[in-house]
Amino acid sequence: MRIAVFVLSFIWLVNGELLEADQDASVPEDWILVEGVEPLEEVELTFALKQQNVKQMEELLKLVSDPDSHQYGKHLSLEEVAALVQPSQLTEKVVRNWLQSHGVKNCHTVVTRDFLQCVMTVQVAEALLPGAKFHRYSRDSHTVLRSTSLYSIHKDVYQHLDFVGGVHRFPPKGKDISKGWEGARQSALGYHLGVTPSVIRSRYNLTEKDVGTATNNSQAVAQFLEQYYNPADLAEFMSLFAGGFTHMSAVERVVGTQGGGKAGIEASLDVEYIMSSGANISTWVFTNPGRHETQEPFLQWMLLLSNMSAVPWVHTISYGDDEDSLSDAYMNRINIEFMKAGLRGISMLFASGDSGAGCRHLTKERNTFRPSFPASSPYVTTVGGTSFKNSFKLTYEVTDYISGGGFSNVFAMPDYQGGAVQAYLKNVQPLPPQTYFNITGRAYPDLAALSDNYWVVTNRVPVPWVSGTSASTPVVGGMLSLINDQRFLKGLPSLGFINPRLYKLQGKGLYDVTEGCHLSCLDDKVEGKGFCASPSWDPVTGWGTPNYPALLKALMD
Repeated sequence: MRIAVFVLSFIWLVNGELLEADQDASVPEDWILVEGVEPLEEVELTFALKQQNVKQMEELLKLVSDPDSHQYGKHLSLEEVAALVQPSQLTEKVVRNWLQSHGVKNCHTVVTRDFLQCVMTVQVAEALLPGAKFHRYSRDSHTVLRSTSLYSIHKDVYQHLDFVGGVHRFPPKGKDISKGWEGARQSALGYHLGVTPSVIRSRYNLTEKDVGTATNNSQAVAQFLEQYYNPADLAEFMSLFAGGFTHMSAVERVVGTQGGGKAGIEASLDVEYIMSSGANISTWVFTNPGRHETQEPFLQWMLLLSNMSAVPWVHTISYGDDEDSLSDAYMNRINIEFMKAGLRGISMLFASGDSGAGCRHLTKERNTFRPSFPASSPYVTTVGGTSFKNSFKLTYEVTDYISGGGFSNVFAMPDYQGGAVQAYLKNVQPLPPQTYFNITGRAYPDLAALSDNYWVVTNRVPVPWVSGTSASTPVVGGMLSLINDQRFLKGLPSLGFINPRLYKLQGKGLYDVTEGCHLSCLDDKVEGKGFCASPSWDPVTGWGTPNYPALLKALMD
């Protein structure tokens, strides 16, 4: 499932000239202009202040994540991270003085002091950001306040900010999980019982004893775009499908406020499968009460992580957006937020997406593949998808053709994966034309799991045929939580940012997926085919799918 992360573009003033971030501020077709906004109505803007010691933080993350380093596993507390990255006194002073000079006083920050969220009237916001003009837009029953006009930031201030949230970006319309492929799959699924927790545990060799027991362990999912789970659905799911192992039937903690109405399949899927894969482990749900008129739920979640000293050790998130729809400034800053999490020993897992290599139409005659963010971030672990070779039996796995994967157009290939990716590029032929992808970019996914034909309980009804990397991601996250559990029982630190160690394992502890290709552009050059699976790492299924006992053994030192 691909649901877009929210991000707001911005424009700043340099030497009297306007420089525009690479973000479209137009109104999407499905949003309707309702009315203007009264000058005294309130908006909440988020200011991302420039951080210090970013390079030092990047080097430190390499050390605490590298099993060959003497600093491996020596993670930092939130307060230690804050001391490292908090903005300079000058930055804080300049930004706060700028805000206060416009009468903006209702602001709050986070522990790391690198975000300011400020409530102000529309009149003040438009004076603060000359050129901005807020209107109210509606889609279905939801409204947002947005400005579609270009604006500027004072030249003395822009150098102290990474971005401003709450101005341009419209929430995209959520999509049903793998809706586009539903018809293509159902013909073969009529005789298939489908993927359930018992199928997951059988395929990946989890026994009834592989459940959590450590008291200091926890895991989490995050929900956006009005997605929320129903506790009754979770209890029903566990009653139907989790009879063979010790488990919890209730979420330990909900951070935020769940919206009303029907439960979402996406949220139900996330919670039900992280809690059945990472069985008997305390689970949190980070949620938002819907599309705020002036807030961005994904950004709100990032701010929460920068403001909570104790958070779960594993987070799985099934959301993303096309790289080319987001500004580089925003993505680079979100990368730093992921680095902060890794330094704290937190594992961030993101779904790779359900569009294969993707496709962007540059001209009538030229297409390229379309990478997704945050899946393309070098500082998260990205999970792709697989299917059973035989849809009717518990067999080995092949590529799920929707599995997102490819090469970032924004982020360089990190050192930890250079050898594996270069081997793929050298040994696999034929590759798609190099005009379709950035051969030097961060390559993803990092690993995979089953993503096809899941059973989910939502609104008290068991629903079959649910598919997407939003299914595989919580499954992998739950297994990493089980490994953390065993590490904690032996006095070892959490896995944290796992990618450097994962690539050093070179496939150890994983089932190599070597068959199948994912989809891409329907044109005469690639004919709908993206990259293909191969021995060892590939940009479709990464290193493969978990063999839990072997992976546990490989990660227990």
